[in-house]
Amino acid sequence: MNKKLGILLSTSPDNKNLGIVTGLIQTAIKNSASVYLYLIDDGVECIHDKRLLELSKKGLKLYVCAYGAQKKGIPPAEVATFGGLAVLSELANVCDRFVAFG
Repeated sequence: MNKKLGILLSTSPDNKNLGIVTGLIQTAIKNSASVYLYLIDDGVECIHDKRLLELSKKGLKLYVCAYGAQKKGIPPAEVATFGGLAVLSELANVCDRFVAFG
């Protein structure tokens, strides 16, 4: 069974965390892990990052805080699942490892 990695990103696209997270996701996918990324707070602005969009084509499951997106004026998009903290809680529970970047 594949390992599951959950990642929480709460920083904006111009923060170095996005580069670290994309590298981590690439490595995990190459090693056959299932990867779940939840964008919250300023991290919701990363929804249109080209690296994340490419990684979602390779298997990344992308989630966005619906409330945070609404506050930033970001409309729902088909590239991600929009949900609340219940979704985040479930991801944290089902993943073998869960890391946060904030």
